[in-house]
Amino acid sequence: MTINANATLRPKKRLIVADFLPLTMTYQARPRLKIMNSSSNTKQSLNNNKRSILTPQKVVTKSGVFILISTVSVFTLLVKLGMWQLERYQEKLDWQQELTLRQNQTELSYPQLMTLPSHTSYTGFRLSTRVTPIHTPITNHILLLDNQVYQGQVGYLAYQIMEVLPHLPWLLVELGFVAANINRQILPSIHPISVPTTLKGRLYNKQANPMSHTLMAEKGWPKRIQNLNLNQLEKELQHAIAPAVLQPDTLDTHTLPHPWQPFPMTADKHKGYALQWFAMAAVFISIMGGLLLRKIKQ
Repeated sequence: MTINANATLRPKKRLIVADFLPLTMTYQARPRLKIMNSSSNTKQSLNNNKRSILTPQKVVTKSGVFILISTVSVFTLLVKLGMWQLERYQEKLDWQQELTLRQNQTELSYPQLMTLPSHTSYTGFRLSTRVTPIHTPITNHILLLDNQVYQGQVGYLAYQIMEVLPHLPWLLVELGFVAANINRQILPSIHPISVPTTLKGRLYNKQANPMSHTLMAEKGWPKRIQNLNLNQLEKELQHAIAPAVLQPDTLDTHTLPHPWQPFPMTADKHKGYALQWFAMAAVFISIMGGLLLRKIKQ
């Protein structure tokens, strides 16, 4: 018996074609879709994807706000410090010009000094007057201003209380810097001005220490003090004191150095400090700006 090859292959071809018909594919896919829809994991995944598409992500965080506020605050502080140094530069420059004018003026007499307004800054004025040692049982009216430093040495700035006229306030005359002994109980020996003499020099008001301005005078003479508080010194001595200190140009009886200067720091240094603050502000904002751009790119 002979088998027909065409008759055997024809049903297989029909079966393969039928599997790829649209209706057949849809019918076979329905059970799979039902299984996927019934799966809880699939539903959760679809819901999450839907939320991520519809709801924008939260970009601004509390830490981001804190960093932004801190950056602005620090930058503003650095700029303000630079502006403050520029103001100090201008003030110091104006004060230097005022001192130059005062140094070139005619020397004041002691009665003229007493007639100046009480709110006047006496620093820079020149004075010429004749002084006399005070005639009391105390032979040396010497004040020692504590905690002074000169060329790396710790010591005192010595002043002598002098009389100009009997009815006028006493005048403090700066004798100069003297080194301190290792033993604080031992005060340096200062030879006072013992004879009447004519002095010429410049006047100054020593700036008060903002942390401590109390006289804190010790007993005995020479009298050690912590601050040159003239108002409290008047009460201590029970006598009026001139509102300024005389720094003589020369003293025949003393060769002590006079370290006090009207300007411990020149105006140009304030300008340099201002540039440093502005440079720090520029560097800081550049670094923070770079970090911010990197964050945005990420």
